[in-house]
Formats: sequence, structure tokens, C-alpha cells
Amino acid sequence: MAPNAFGVHERIIPAGRCVVVRHVGSPDHIGETIYPIYRDWLPASGEELRDHPLFFHYLSVYPATPQDQWQTDVYVPLK
Repeated sequence: MAPNAFGVHERIIPAGRCVVVRHVGSPDHIGETIYPIYRDWLPASGEELRDHPLFFHYLSVYPATPQDQWQTDVYVPLK
């Protein structure tokens, strides 16, 4: 991707396993979905995190969908 005035650049998401959780609602409250993954699910699962940040797949967009009805898949990379 060519350098641009928007600061948008290309990154490759490496292949691998992820835990995926769907967040429904405003992105302002996505932490309510993310924190329990790390606090509760991960320690109980026996899984380990991969050295890669979590990422999102936005299934809804504004203004077509009101923010309180957005659906966003949260991907947390696992070893």
C-alpha cells in the first residue's frame, strides 16, 4: 500500500488459532466483552495467548446500523 495522507498502512494478520467472541452494542462498551476473555475465560481454559494483538471484525457499520445494535467479532490470538 502506498504511503497516504490518512496514515493507513497494510499489516498482515498471521494465520493461527483465535478465540472469537461477538460483541453486540456500541464500540464504546466493547471492553465489557473483552475483559472477561482475559480475566475469566483464558485462565480457566488452559489456553495461552499468541504474541499478537487482538483484532476486530466489524459486521455492522454506522449509519446503516445504530451503534447500540452493532455486531463486532473480537479475535484473541491463541498459541
